[in-house]
Amino acid sequence: MNWDAAFFIKSLSLGIGLAMDAFSVSLANGLSEPCMKKTKQAGVAATFSFFQFAMPMIGWLVVHTAASYFEVFQKFIPWIALLLLGFIGGKMLLEGIKCKEEEGCCHKLTFGLLLAQGVATSIDALSVGFTISEYNAAGALVCGLLIAAVTFILCFAGVFLGRKFGTKLAGKASVLGGAILIAIGLEIFISNFI
Repeated sequence: MNWDAAFFIKSLSLGIGLAMDAFSVSLANGLSEPCMKKTKQAGVAATFSFFQFAMPMIGWLVVHTAASYFEVFQKFIPWIALLLLGFIGGKMLLEGIKCKEEEGCCHKLTFGLLLAQGVATSIDALSVGFTISEYNAAGALVCGLLIAAVTFILCFAGVFLGRKFGTKLAGKASVLGGAILIAIGLEIFISNFI
């Protein structure tokens, strides 16, 4: 295991690539809840960060313990992401349409919904465990922590930007956020078959 610049560049690049879906969902969350407090923004970013850390670690463990079982599960990953994000996005769309008549409507992101988003946006990161399988445990842990740090920064920025635009878009924000989640689910699904 070499702790050289290539290791850190690869880890940070993985972090940026994996965090893009979570960033987009964070943006949608900020759009749909423009009145979100900074502590909740940090909680949203931390949740996505946790899942983006945990999934590659689980993938790494699977490679080193029971890789044959993971191969069976891997073909269902795009379907799971599509269903979760489609359901969550559809719910946001419906709430946004209902909220259009109400003035000053501010949706609240629930913890359960946030957990579902965390799983949906990070489930494809399980396969990253295969790409880091040559790392020893310490290398995999450092890589996972770098991925988590990048994810936290990008997701916090996503929620912040979403809040800023959400206050300007008012009732349309939830519709836009829901459409973004559905689009992300479709992108994950389609990109796995191309």
